[in-house]
Amino acid sequence: MGRNWKTLRLVVEEGVGYLTLDNGGRFNTLHRACIVELKAALALCEADPEVVCIVLSGGEGESFAVGANIAEMKDFGPLDGLNFSELGQSLFEQMEESTKPIIGALNGITMGGGCDLALSCDMRLASDRLKIAHPGAKLGIITGFCGTQKLPRLIGRAQALEVFMTSEAYGAEEAMRMGLVDRVFPHETFWPEVKKVARRIAGMHPAALSYGKKLINASADVDLKNGQIMELGAFSTLFSSGDARKRATDFFARE
Repeated sequence: MGRNWKTLRLVVEEGVGYLTLDNGGRFNTLHRACIVELKAALALCEADPEVVCIVLSGGEGESFAVGANIAEMKDFGPLDGLNFSELGQSLFEQMEESTKPIIGALNGITMGGGCDLALSCDMRLASDRLKIAHPGAKLGIITGFCGTQKLPRLIGRAQALEVFMTSEAYGAEEAMRMGLVDRVFPHETFWPEVKKVARRIAGMHPAALSYGKKLINASADVDLKNGQIMELGAFSTLFSSGDARKRATDFFARE
């Protein structure tokens, strides 16, 4: 879709944009070229009215994503590190600001920046082969992709400290217990289950999905009173759509 991709594949099917990382090897590294292509692919999905929901996953290898390319980073100076970190953070900000739900389909190893990529998805579905970690401390670095800020907001300060300080790789069930992932499926049925969830979401009203995502994401940054006012505005706006009124009428007619 759209262009000749070098680090990913993009296919639109039944309202779902399937965006698959494919760096050509066992592991998907988030090097500069990959991040740039991810940003371009997400922009295409955002602009395509046929895409209601996006699924982001790894290719045929063993990983969802394993973070930055260490070979690319080994000669970094401070300015190189700053520029690379800003590029990665701009991708994750783009994901969170997208009007469309993004499902992270974590099909395997999810490490470092790959963990940050998963954190920027709206929903995380995991194969039981998942291994997820933030191993930066082993390498003498920390994440530059906002993981130190997002992880404690998701799983709490104490557990986030454990993840960063031990560099331990967690399996799927432990990741779900911690709140890192939302559902776990057997690897053999993983893709059919992911598609089932994606198709269900793609069947919803796009504007309702967009408003819901924006309001829920904003809830951490606004007080309850202002959040209620924001919700009132979104709720009333949705009733200006004839399609929304028809969906509501059809729903109650079936009940």
